[in-house]
Amino acid sequence: MKLSIVIVNYNVEHFLEQCLTSVYLALKGIDAEVFVVDNNSVDGSVAMTKQKFPNAILIDNKVNLGFAKANNQAIKLSQGEYVLLLNPDTVVEESTFRKVVDFMDATPDAGGLGVMMVDGKGRFLPESKRGLPTPEVSFFKIFGLSSLFPRSKRFGKYHLTYLDKQQVHQVDVLSGAFMLLRREALDKTGLLDEDFFMYGEDIDLSYRILKAGYKNYYFPETRIIHYKGESTKKSSANYVFVFYNAMMIFARKHYAREKLRLFLFIIKIAIYFRASLALLARFLKRIFLPVFDISAIGAGLFVISNIWQHKIIFPNGGQFPPDILHLGLAAYTFVWITSVFLNGGYDKPVKLTKIVQSVVIGSAIILIGYSLLPETYRFSRAIILLGAAWTLVFYILSRLFFYLLKFNGMTFAGTQAKRIAIVGETDEALRVKQIMDKVGLDMSYLHFVVPNDAEFVGEPYGHLSQLHEIVEIFKINEIVFCSKSIPSHDIISIMSGFPHKHIEFKIAPPESLYIIGSNNINHPGDYYVYNINNISRAENLRRKRLFDLNLSIALLLFSPLFVFVMRRPIGFLLNIFRVLFGLRSWVGFNQTIPLDHKLPQLKKGILNPVDFVRKLIDNPVTIDNLNVLYARDYKVWNDIQIVLKAFRSLGR
Repeated sequence: MKLSIVIVNYNVEHFLEQCLTSVYLALKGIDAEVFVVDNNSVDGSVAMTKQKFPNAILIDNKVNLGFAKANNQAIKLSQGEYVLLLNPDTVVEESTFRKVVDFMDATPDAGGLGVMMVDGKGRFLPESKRGLPTPEVSFFKIFGLSSLFPRSKRFGKYHLTYLDKQQVHQVDVLSGAFMLLRREALDKTGLLDEDFFMYGEDIDLSYRILKAGYKNYYFPETRIIHYKGESTKKSSANYVFVFYNAMMIFARKHYAREKLRLFLFIIKIAIYFRASLALLARFLKRIFLPVFDISAIGAGLFVISNIWQHKIIFPNGGQFPPDILHLGLAAYTFVWITSVFLNGGYDKPVKLTKIVQSVVIGSAIILIGYSLLPETYRFSRAIILLGAAWTLVFYILSRLFFYLLKFNGMTFAGTQAKRIAIVGETDEALRVKQIMDKVGLDMSYLHFVVPNDAEFVGEPYGHLSQLHEIVEIFKINEIVFCSKSIPSHDIISIMSGFPHKHIEFKIAPPESLYIIGSNNINHPGDYYVYNINNISRAENLRRKRLFDLNLSIALLLFSPLFVFVMRRPIGFLLNIFRVLFGLRSWVGFNQTIPLDHKLPQLKKGILNPVDFVRKLIDNPVTIDNLNVLYARDYKVWNDIQIVLKAFRSLGR
């Protein structure tokens, strides 16, 4: 057998499906076997593999063994002359395997090979070629010198940025995302070191291949898409600790004592330096906007109150009680900010209508509360009204300002409506359009693009050779490729060579309900799916929490009546307070069975979707389907119906 492909998967069902589709297309005419090692995924990956790729050799682990151990499981069973370690979040060209096998056959000193990788926007990934992380190289990388001087042979060794990315080169380190290994070299070096749970095992094996007398090659004559890439989790402090811990394992294993001390010293500095930066950056990013808003609104209220009391109320001297005034201004600011937050004013894209509604609601709450206060604690309704006007003007102007500065990806709803081109043959393009229609995608324009030798039944449409003109004339900002109609090689070429940097690229695998793409490092792989109004969306979680609070307050007020109809009255009263304090939710998932799908995290529910049926259901498949339906298409009305159906069970 010529080639064994090993794919280790963990909870990336949709990426895995797309990867396997491209793999089997590229294996035509090659004597090969494909292993899928699943590390205890809960998202349906195993079932999908069995159903859609029955020829794949599936290893279904019941625990997460880590990347190295899982790969070794399959390598030990494999029979190929070459073994390819491939990430599930990749797409290969149709000619990839033929080209790399031919190169290895013609280059007997090659122990390992990596290819050119691009991300989901078609941009070259620098981790396609790397040098050994010696203390010197690591120091230059950690403190940014490699980024400042990428063409320097001294400073640019980490990603070998001084080498031409379009030429074949000998390199030190191969990426575990695509790592082609000669069986003969593996027999000499041994398998992946299982001391590495995640990260570092590819560096270690690459180094052992060099020590065994072989060479590692960077081979850019074929390309793959690698959606996540090395940069995906760099902003995560956990990534920093895991990655640099892997570097410490590597150093202890391979470096002499004198060199080891220096390396470990650098690594320890790097851990605290990079982790501190990551935590600080994440913290500042999350709190900046609310803190800025609180400061600006509070300062504006303070100025308004001073002008009003000194110029209007007390022109000849005097003032409101300072303590009461300052406490009132702080309370007003808190109510307005909270109202905006709870009503989705901090969601992206920004919806000015939500902000206006939130300020109005907050003002009404403040005025109602103000009217209930004793006379001694009131100072002026005019300050409330002027403060509301200031708050509204501030929110609108600040969001416009941040939008113009492109601060933190600030956009307005309606300004980023998708103008999409679907590239594919008629049947497949219409299928993809149907997916978009079903999820209610905010789309202001749609254009179909077919292969040059095809025609399309419908308008508007153009041919692939006209794609650049179509994008320019119709202001397209997203291109969706039908991988059944367009070869991976052409998709990657279009992505890599497209001059319009504002365009997002997505791929629709054949016979799949998913359209997969990569937009940014925080959301490396997003996809459209039927019933996209899933419960994990921020606005749905807020609505659910508000429903819980409102229902709890109503039940508490009427508990003297309701307690007599409950099956468990004491449990009913306890549950009211559990929900009020955020310990439980009135409706959650049914957890009487192991969950087959990776569902969003929710508080444990008093009731669950099975209660809507009002009859005993013990079939695990049915229960699982009800959980999935509840999560995929959430509405507050669903919770209301479940509560009404199982009202007497609220003491459960």
